[in-house]
Amino acid sequence: MTTRPVSRAQRLSWAAATLAGAAAGYGAIVLTANARAFCDAGWEAGGKFELNFLLVPMTFGLAVVALVAAVTARRLTVRAPRAVRAVAQLLAVLAVAGGLAWWFFAVRGTLDGYPGDSGLCPASNIPPWWPAWLPA
Repeated sequence: MTTRPVSRAQRLSWAAATLAGAAAGYGAIVLTANARAFCDAGWEAGGKFELNFLLVPMTFGLAVVALVAAVTARRLTVRAPRAVRAVAQLLAVLAVAGGLAWWFFAVRGTLDGYPGDSGLCPASNIPPWWPAWLPA
């Protein structure tokens, strides 16, 4: 089996997938910090340290996961037309990076039952600005 050389466009799409994953990781940390600060749940020194500590692993981790998703989508659609391969890679990166960022917010950003002092959030600590149609 011979392998074809990787094109410049493919390298650019992998770079874009990596950047999208890094942005999703950073966005998940920022969204989580905003939710914790708004509800004042888990926003003491330990909670702030946790989010600062997770900033680099989350950003780089989601960048690697998004790159793996793009490469996997490319390998699964190797015989498909170019447009199908591009859409498959885009959907894979969005689904994986977006899904993991959403999961992180739901698990670490909305500390259910944590006693918040702000009085702006219900007992679930889901901020009122979070869309109701999107579970957290």
